[in-house]
Amino acid sequence: MSESTAAPKTVLLRRGEVHSPADPFATAMVVESGQVAWVGSEGAADAFADGVDEVVDLDGALVTPAFTDAHVHTTATGLALTGLDLSDAPSLEAALALVRDFAAARPEDRVLLGHGWDAARWPGGRPPTRAELDAATGGRPLYLSRIDVHSAVVTTALLDMTSLGHVDGPLTADAHHAVRATALGAITPAQRVEAQRTALAHAASLGIGSVHECAGPDISSEDDFTGLLRLAAEEAGPRVVGYWAERDVDKVRELGALGAAGDLFVDGALGSHTACLHGPYTDAEHTGTAYLDAAAVAAHVAECTEAGLQAGFHAIGDAAVSAVVEGVRAAAEKVGLARVRAARHRVEHAEMLTPGTIAAFAELGLTASVQPAFDALWGGEEGMYAQRLGAERARTLNPFAALLRAGVPLAFGSDSPVTPLDPWGTVRAAAFHRTPEHRISVRAAFTAHTRGGWRAIGRDDAGVLVPGAPADYAVWRTEELIVQAPDDRVARWSTDPRSGTPGLPDLSPGVDLPVCLRTVVGGRTVFVRPSE
Repeated sequence: MSESTAAPKTVLLRRGEVHSPADPFATAMVVESGQVAWVGSEGAADAFADGVDEVVDLDGALVTPAFTDAHVHTTATGLALTGLDLSDAPSLEAALALVRDFAAARPEDRVLLGHGWDAARWPGGRPPTRAELDAATGGRPLYLSRIDVHSAVVTTALLDMTSLGHVDGPLTADAHHAVRATALGAITPAQRVEAQRTALAHAASLGIGSVHECAGPDISSEDDFTGLLRLAAEEAGPRVVGYWAERDVDKVRELGALGAAGDLFVDGALGSHTACLHGPYTDAEHTGTAYLDAAAVAAHVAECTEAGLQAGFHAIGDAAVSAVVEGVRAAAEKVGLARVRAARHRVEHAEMLTPGTIAAFAELGLTASVQPAFDALWGGEEGMYAQRLGAERARTLNPFAALLRAGVPLAFGSDSPVTPLDPWGTVRAAAFHRTPEHRISVRAAFTAHTRGGWRAIGRDDAGVLVPGAPADYAVWRTEELIVQAPDDRVARWSTDPRSGTPGLPDLSPGVDLPVCLRTVVGGRTVFVRPSE
């Protein structure tokens, strides 16, 4: 029997720093039967040493709850890790060179797959044309998704595999879904499993113990979704919580999803000009795309609430968020506010919020499943948000501090492959938001990326290292631990142990992030960093 399938050992970890609210000065922890059994001081650890299967000398390392990434597209993440990644291409010319090299290196691929181009950051600001891509690939089928995955550019050969005809320019909405389905449909089952394993192994190497897979018929396929859930159940690695974005409660149950949620699209994305706005884009004469209205939201929320399932929606633009709020409120009037609140329905991304919609989130018990790395990548006075919306509207995006003040539960994620799996970077992005009034403390951001993901699936007993909690934890090499206590003006830092608050790594910009040494899920080790 392999270590990954054997019963979890009873383990004593000692001589480190254990991040636990049960004891802010804890240096040791006992894990038994896949749960945290005890946390405490080094002296008390002696009493456990002879009764455990293994003693781990932490040598000063930090132990924290494992992270939960609350919004992931696992197969697409694996394909980006193993395929063509254009996210660092500095120009159109550089992107085309990468396409040429990739096509030459993969002569047997039926369809070439790539991701991550962002013309908004390139000189000239335009994406590659179909003719340019045809030349770069030698006329082979190619699918290249934009960084937000809400539009794509393709070659003529891929269009010939669909019924779309020879359309030009980036494809959005139904046309994009059609070419994506065709491209992904060319992936073999073996390629898909390889991509899923790659993504989950990468997540484990970053201290991620759980991912929320946000799948659906417009994003992947039923086989992809069920195959991922089966792989996660059979092999050691991060836990996978599945959401299926379809308004069919019976289908959601049949597929084994936790909820009819995730990327159930109310609108699109700002970068692709498909997020639905109340007012026109600054750089386009329209207000984006609405896929669901308030009535459709209300019907879905009411049906899910009655069925005991989570509902959830992808909503980015202010008009889309308003439609969600209006719809959930209408559902609450039908089935009862208490039942709607108890269901912990979700809103993914929720970027363009107002004081009114924030208050409604709190009233209706909605969880905001948000991605701080979006602000790090696209925020600021010169970023993509400002290009699309103008500086004034852009400054209102991703108001994490206001959400917390209102009592709205936050669950942090990456939307990988839109932004990379990077949990400490995500915490840093929230604590050092490009708009200072939206910043939250490192402690609050860390909680949103650990306990927040568990609370989002209805588990209040997990994501924290206390007796009885699941033994999902990560061990880190890091420098001195500090406590951040923000006020309205500055972020104050303290190393004073009298604060009685467990410390966390210094995540100031420019400081090296912690390095994951080991990740454990349910008491089973799923990642160990090789010796350096």
